[in-house]
Amino acid sequence: MEFERKTNVKKNVNSIDKVIRILLAIVLGVLIFTSQVTGVFAIVLGILAVVLVLTSFLSFCPIYALLNISTLKKSGKA
Repeated sequence: MEFERKTNVKKNVNSIDKVIRILLAIVLGVLIFTSQVTGVFAIVLGILAVVLVLTSFLSFCPIYALLNISTLKKSGKA
């Protein structure tokens, strides 16, 4: 709620999506730190892992916003 108020951005990532993003970032981190991937590919995967973690903590995904997607449940208020 605080993030929404300060930036005027609507949250669009639910808790299951957040967990999946964090787990994927951990897997990417393990691949990088165990030298399973190296070079430019490792840098790209590292950046992707950081983006996944940030979007998880912010509950906002810019790609979802561009595509008008939200994994949050719609409120039942009519």
